[in-house]
Amino acid sequence: MTYDHRQIERDAAQWLARRDAGGWGDRQRAALASWLDESTAHRVSFLRLEATWNETARLQTLATGALQPQPPARGSWQDSPYFAGLAGDAPAIAPTTVRRNKAGRSHRTRRWPLLAAVAASLLAIAVIMGGLAWQDATHVDRGEWQTTLGAQRIVQLADGSTATLGSNSQLRAALSRRERDLYLPRGEAFFDVAHDAARPFIVHADAFRVIAVGTRFDVRHEEGGLRVVVTHGLVRLQSAQDPHLAATELPAGSVALVRDGTVSVRQVPLDEAREFLTWRDGYVAFHGTPLAEAVAEFNRYNPHQIVIADPSLDALRVGGNFRLDNSAGFVRLMQQIFPVRAESRNGNIVLSRRSGRHRDH
Repeated sequence: MTYDHRQIERDAAQWLARRDAGGWGDRQRAALASWLDESTAHRVSFLRLEATWNETARLQTLATGALQPQPPARGSWQDSPYFAGLAGDAPAIAPTTVRRNKAGRSHRTRRWPLLAAVAASLLAIAVIMGGLAWQDATHVDRGEWQTTLGAQRIVQLADGSTATLGSNSQLRAALSRRERDLYLPRGEAFFDVAHDAARPFIVHADAFRVIAVGTRFDVRHEEGGLRVVVTHGLVRLQSAQDPHLAATELPAGSVALVRDGTVSVRQVPLDEAREFLTWRDGYVAFHGTPLAEAVAEFNRYNPHQIVIADPSLDALRVGGNFRLDNSAGFVRLMQQIFPVRAESRNGNIVLSRRSGRHRDH
């Protein structure tokens, strides 16, 4: 078995352990289905391991003489009824079968060989499944994803959460049974977090931690600082460098900005908060936005950068909805409503002021 096959076997074991450990919901089923769909090897490994586990029911039937096999318990491996005999509940005397010979005399035949085989099988499976339970408790699901300029990517995480990566972004994940740690070195990601009160979902970015249990929020990490937008639930924004500082509570509708270590928060209607997330649909909404900020938004998604050559243009206010992949159309509109002249230089679009009156849009 190659390393890849061994890893697939381990992954299959972890999925089976999670499924039978309780708390299995629609998100977890969707995550498992996504993993199974990735390759035939995934499906074969999972089904083979599932068949091994289900076989314990048949062996339990042989060992106890039950008429009908019982399905595996949906609890922890240690709580499974199939391990009860190993804990000392098995009868001290092996069952016997009464047979009569031709003379009518009876004699007892002990069924030690069969019981020994059953016990050995149960013990082997107990050891395997016990090892899987320990491995599941200590295993960390790791992953790393990134996007290029102008691209997006939806990532299905092992806990059932999803992360949507924006343009030129990088995300790392380390998910265990005790912790869910995500790292956003650069870019933007929207998180739809599967509820798990025992494992807070923590996004590390710009020397801060964004902590949630089950919620939906967006984190943008860029050179100028950090922005967090919450559209559902509650998250906490906490300094990773100074844990003694009180965390900032961010309910739905919060927009938090971090600049030079200082946190500022404003509360907006949910519809307005959701407009910060329209990048997922390929467009951006401006409401009296300074031209400099609007240009920066387009530059996040386009290889041909817009450069403002005259600082006096920075404060011009922009409004409307624009396709993020149509920076040329945006510039044409700016020329129509503002005293702006655009010219191409070295592959970029340079904006300068032209004489004449202007009006804000």
